[in-house]
Amino acid sequence: MSLQSSLVGFAVFKALEHVLDVPFGPAENVVLQSTAVATATMPLAGGFVGILPALKLLEESESNGARTVLNFGQLCAWGLALTFFGVFFAIPLRRQTIIKEKLRFPSGTATAQMISVLHKRPDPTLADEQLLAKTSATAINGATHGRGSSVRRRGTVVTADIVSDDSQVDDDNEVQTDYRPADDVKWVTKLLILFVSFTMSGIYALLAHFFPVIAALPVFGRRASTDWAWNLMPSLSYAGQGIIMGLPTCVWMLVGSVVGWGILSPLAKNEGWAPGPVTDWKTGSRGWILWISLAVMIAESIISLGLISTKELLQALGRLRAFYNKRKASSTLLSQPPDDVTTPDTLGQSVDDDTGVPKAAQIVADADLDEVDPRFLVPAWVTWGGLAASTLLCMGVVKALFDIPMYNTLIAVVLALPLAVLGVRALGETDLNPVSGIGKVSQVVFAGIMPGNLVGNLVAGGIAEAGAQQAGDLMQDLKTGHLLNASPRAQFIAQIIGSVFSVFVTAGAYLLYNKVYSIPGPQFPVPTAQVWLDMARLVNGHPLPPHVWPFIAAFSVLFALLPAAAVVVKSSGKEFVAVGPWSVRTSTLLRWWPSGIAFAIGIYNTPNFTLMRAIGATSTAAFTEAVVSHRKRSSADGSAVLSGQGEAFLRRKIAMLAIILASGFVLGEGTFSFFILLAQAFAA
Repeated sequence: MSLQSSLVGFAVFKALEHVLDVPFGPAENVVLQSTAVATATMPLAGGFVGILPALKLLEESESNGARTVLNFGQLCAWGLALTFFGVFFAIPLRRQTIIKEKLRFPSGTATAQMISVLHKRPDPTLADEQLLAKTSATAINGATHGRGSSVRRRGTVVTADIVSDDSQVDDDNEVQTDYRPADDVKWVTKLLILFVSFTMSGIYALLAHFFPVIAALPVFGRRASTDWAWNLMPSLSYAGQGIIMGLPTCVWMLVGSVVGWGILSPLAKNEGWAPGPVTDWKTGSRGWILWISLAVMIAESIISLGLISTKELLQALGRLRAFYNKRKASSTLLSQPPDDVTTPDTLGQSVDDDTGVPKAAQIVADADLDEVDPRFLVPAWVTWGGLAASTLLCMGVVKALFDIPMYNTLIAVVLALPLAVLGVRALGETDLNPVSGIGKVSQVVFAGIMPGNLVGNLVAGGIAEAGAQQAGDLMQDLKTGHLLNASPRAQFIAQIIGSVFSVFVTAGAYLLYNKVYSIPGPQFPVPTAQVWLDMARLVNGHPLPPHVWPFIAAFSVLFALLPAAAVVVKSSGKEFVAVGPWSVRTSTLLRWWPSGIAFAIGIYNTPNFTLMRAIGATSTAAFTEAVVSHRKRSSADGSAVLSGQGEAFLRRKIAMLAIILASGFVLGEGTFSFFILLAQAFAA
């Protein structure tokens, strides 16, 4: 969502720049996309596509008289109860995860690179790497020759021996580095691509509305379509989502779809384990294979969270040991004669005994070079006061809506906070926020706190998911802002504004969709709701479908071992690893490593939700490789015209244009579908 919002925002506001009071630069683009992301992700964080439909699916005997359907005011109150505490809790995590540990947050970093390209600025990640490399190399050189200078780093001047002879320094003491722009496509061209893709996708939405048959093409034969739900929905929005998700994720979704709907579903049907219609949640094979999907998600999420927790514990112990050693060394240093103490004047010539790195380089590397002026940070009283107020708000609203004791809601929020930390760290390292697994962990805990209370179980899971979702979204945006020198306070305010605005829009849209369509229903099955409900039933003692347990056990073990194996491969430190008779680059292997979440999504969604996404991702990858191969061959003397760096720039340019195309596909169908929905609602 960050990439699309930054692209669309740039296209719109660049066209309107002549009427704006201030130039539309990278920092403004960051704040804009922060607002847009907060607005767009509220339906997920607020449980409008999971928890609330799951409550509607509860049978009367399961709800114990609790409210399961909310009106507009109650929906708004529910959204406001869940929208704030994750945002406030994310603010203290910024300094540790972004400033000190410098976690990558891949989507946030990619968004910063995209915004830099759009505004013709140097790649901020390359600037980081080149500055750090220059810091180490020239500090060593300075230690020998005794040179000193200063470097401006995002507005902060740090004195150290880091400028070499070949550096150019301007009047403001800023190191000038030769960066090649990664983009030479005019913004008008980008806007044209966005407009054309938007229009094409909108036309498909209109055609699918008036001719529903084109939304379920029996490309695998009539029997596969009617008996086993294998259809192709040629939605350009789905294709755009596949482009954005990337080929590895879509491939593992496709593998999950083949395993679930091509192997396990026919097996359960033919063996009589799921005798009902294939797409029926209760008696059909769709409900049967859903448990396998749920098992895969839980197994991978728990193991991944466990690995992250173990890593965090070991790092904390390491920091504690380092602190103890530092205190011990300081005591030893104070007991030495003054002549043995290294003074600041000779610091440039001293070398750390443990690392062998000049201390001048360590000072620059360890300094908070990227920190911003405190005036642009969120004050501590706002953070902790807001966290306390939002927790009280959540407790009061949940009590009023579902009659859940306030101390149970407090437990849910307190449990959600450390789970949100794990989610943020997983997001920073892998770009995957395991919100579904985090919610399931909360459901397991609350099965013991409120046994037999399915409504309370669903609400507790929704609170945990909301905290992790909101915190993760803000941390991705803060990473983008950090790289582009945007104000964290402005981004925080943007997140609050976007979330609050989206609560009311989402509540209205939710009621509108429920008025026109049956949700869950054939057109909007909302499989996530069934996953939440089945998990609540399972942890509260409901039986499993017949003969599904051995498959749950087998797939759980498999997808519990895979994350652990990935950690082993990653920590081996080898550039290449042997895979059968082949030698594969470790980074490539990890990129294509099996994703349990993607595999599980392929199982619990019908194939038509997966196929077009896989087609979109595959087509983009094939086009990219074709263009790169053509450019390599297209020289007069037959030699390659692309260097390694040139190829990287070309791939980034194609990726940027593909994201613009995909954004148009997603926005076009969504916009036209919404207006169709409005027309149907008013017609009714």
